[in-house]
Amino acid sequence: MLPGEDTEFAFELRVCRWAERAWEPAREDSVVVVARQLGTRDRRWDTLVLECDPEDLRQRAHFGLDALDSDLLHVVRHAPENWTYYRDALPYPGYPWRYVREAIHTAAERGVVETRKSGGRIEVRRKWEYPEWCRRIVAVENKPDLDASAADALVSQLEYDVALSLADEAWVATRATGGSVEPVLFESLPVQAGILTVAVGDGDGTPASDASVAWHARSLAVDDPGTRILERPDGNDFDASAARFEYADPAWKADKRREIAERAYARGWRSYVDTMRPDCRHFKPREDGALLPWCDAKGRCQTAGECAGRCPDFEPEPPAWRTKGWPIEGGPGAATKRLLARRRRGRRPGLEE
Repeated sequence: MLPGEDTEFAFELRVCRWAERAWEPAREDSVVVVARQLGTRDRRWDTLVLECDPEDLRQRAHFGLDALDSDLLHVVRHAPENWTYYRDALPYPGYPWRYVREAIHTAAERGVVETRKSGGRIEVRRKWEYPEWCRRIVAVENKPDLDASAADALVSQLEYDVALSLADEAWVATRATGGSVEPVLFESLPVQAGILTVAVGDGDGTPASDASVAWHARSLAVDDPGTRILERPDGNDFDASAARFEYADPAWKADKRREIAERAYARGWRSYVDTMRPDCRHFKPREDGALLPWCDAKGRCQTAGECAGRCPDFEPEPPAWRTKGWPIEGGPGAATKRLLARRRRGRRPGLEE
């Protein structure tokens, strides 16, 4: 294990890279897209594995790399093939039409729909049919060291996932211990959740290239109504209150899954560099295949929280580094961002360079 790689952040990047290279989808013809730190207002997952239809994923590229939010999805999914007054073409969204008009103008500016004025009214026409490109969503919680307190918190999170069934599968990824029975199997996790034990490099720069299934996940009922747990009793002798919950209808779940898939498409898992300081002269990605962020000043891997402008070791790149090449292309930090962006785009077929 590399110095500083014992953090959950570094383990998370290892898991993302392994999933991108070795995840076996439910259908052999599926393409895998991996993202990290995504979810809903009430629940955020460490890693998301999207199993996608190859042709539909290529058609999704027509709409660009940026995510389509809920308002834009409402427009592009229902935009008609022929010119139509937008109120006749789009179903009522449940909020004022003026917000729909704003979304139509935004979509037109991004070039994903066409608009025109006819008799003082806004008409809309689609440029491409929006595909249902994401087949399945697999949520993974990364806990390299699953101690008692982490396991207690994880139980409630997984119970929430199973009850709501927003993802098709829920998994826990933990660092392999090499024991005959992995410690995570002794925890009282929901039986519907799968368990992955991930082998981490031994310190020679070898990336995590192997993971084994200690417990298979069960498919969750994403097409059925889900239960959103709002509050639960503490479980002690002095708390006799009942749990509070509400139902989530399948239409809400389907819309939320599209929004999550859109954000995953745009962000991927290499976007961690956007919240770090690659323009620091001490920053560099480890050249071991996983591109873990490494700090020469500290001599170890770093997290996004550590690598910031307030870091006492932060030193901006010298101007001479940022003026190499013509036209000006930037220094090593800019090159790192371009490298990670190319690798992200490489997993999304059909995008123009």
